[in-house]
Amino acid sequence: MIQHPLFLIIDGMSQAYRAYFAIKGLSTSQGLPTNAVYGFAIMLKRVLQKYPPEYIAVALDTSGPTIRHAQYERYKATRKKMPSDLEQQIPYIRKFCEAMRIPALIAPGYEADDIIATIATKAVAQGLHPVIITLDKDLYQLVDTTLILNTAKDDLLIDRDKVQELFGVTPEQIPDLLGLWGDTSDNVPGAPGIGEKTAKDLIQRFGSIESCLERTSEIQNARHRKSLEENREQILL
Repeated sequence: MIQHPLFLIIDGMSQAYRAYFAIKGLSTSQGLPTNAVYGFAIMLKRVLQKYPPEYIAVALDTSGPTIRHAQYERYKATRKKMPSDLEQQIPYIRKFCEAMRIPALIAPGYEADDIIATIATKAVAQGLHPVIITLDKDLYQLVDTTLILNTAKDDLLIDRDKVQELFGVTPEQIPDLLGLWGDTSDNVPGAPGIGEKTAKDLIQRFGSIESCLERTSEIQNARHRKSLEENREQILL
């Protein structure tokens, strides 16, 4: 349930990508592509009309490597480069935000996710009610005093119960789930041979990755047990 004072935190990258792929063929008379900017503006207008906030911010990725690349050089290595005609539009999305007097936040060395998690946590501490507008399942771990609005699913408002319904685990167990399951979009390997269903079953049974690794002798499936035992450091990373 939406509460006030409401702080809308927009994942600018996920919304820009969604707009880019949803709308085709828009450009200026000089040939500058505008589909992502237009789609972003339409999304923002609709959300502001539906959920007028007291506070708002947009978070964007930095163009350079992040702290995760320093920890794991293969991080996002398999992800395709941002399409050039989308890359051209990111500065204009920033300009649009500035024209709307909405802060567009970028932190060198960090991702939009990091910015979102930081300001959402600080907002809660100051008595605000953050709602994050994103398509990114990584951010579902923040759902508790924070809500997620998924604009790709008819503005589905995701609370703690909805996370459990969608993923079979609690919000705070999302990192454990993805640590086992892996994440192909970020090139996070997880535990080889353990997919979504098995990862859910293991986290539901043992509660955390650490507990899974400590109690591998209780896992009857030999293939799954071996994967956990032989890939401990990879899974913890």
